[in-house]
This record gives sequence, structure tokens and C-alpha cells, in this order.
Amino acid sequence: MNFRRGLEKVEPEINLIPLIDVLLVILIFLMITTTYTKYTALKVTLPVADANTALPVPEKIVVSVGADGTYAIDRRVLADSAPTTLNAALKQAADAARSRANGGEPVLIINADAQSTHQAVINVMEAARLAGLSHLTFATRANPSAGR
Repeated sequence: MNFRRGLEKVEPEINLIPLIDVLLVILIFLMITTTYTKYTALKVTLPVADANTALPVPEKIVVSVGADGTYAIDRRVLADSAPTTLNAALKQAADAARSRANGGEPVLIINADAQSTHQAVINVMEAARLAGLSHLTFATRANPSAGR
């Protein structure tokens, strides 16, 4: 009962050109519609800033901590390394910096030697707290191999 005796077997084929045409039209449609769509969650009006206005530079107090535990405030070495001496000297330096800054808050820069003890640095931080200094920062040296 083979009715297809003389017919050759026909291989099915997929014509890709109409498929590519349809995908190209869809791609162009998506590109056009997404460029004109604007998504905003909130309507925000940004403030205007004057680019020529410079921020005031805060007054600085530099406290250096030596490897042997000696302290220096703004390059003046303290007579001894007792915490009470450090507290009094830092309070005096903070009051002088506040008067120079017209009541502004000075920044305390702690410049500690790598071989200094942690307790010496903690003494400086405690003296800063007692002097009412809340802006603290630590001076560091850039690592030459960090940028590679």
C-alpha cells in the first residue's frame, strides 16, 4: 500500500529571511520606543549652586605621637607624656583654634608613628573628647604599591 512510490523524499527547510525581517522590525520598534520613555519615581527640582564659591578651610590641630610615646601639638613638643599634660595642652590648642575659626569646629589630625603604642593614640583621642573636639582624622602615608 505504498501510494508514494515515485515521489522523492522532500527535505523540510526553514526560510530564515522573513524571520530576520520581522525581528529587525521589532528591534527597531523597541529601540525607538525606549529612547523616548522617561522613568522618574519622584519629581525633583535640584538646587542651583555657584561653582565659584569655595568652602571654608577648617582650622587644623595636628597632634604627633612619637614612637617613644612623646606628644607634640602643632609642632610644639610637650614637656612630659602624662595624660593630664596632654589634656591641658590640647584644650588650650582647641580654644585657640576655635577663636581663630570664629567659633567653627577645628579638625584634629592625629599623626602617629607606626611604632607608637595604641594606648598613646587612645590618650590623644580621650584628650580630644575632653577638649570637645569631635572631628578627628588620622594622617597616613600612601602605599607606593597600591596603585599597581
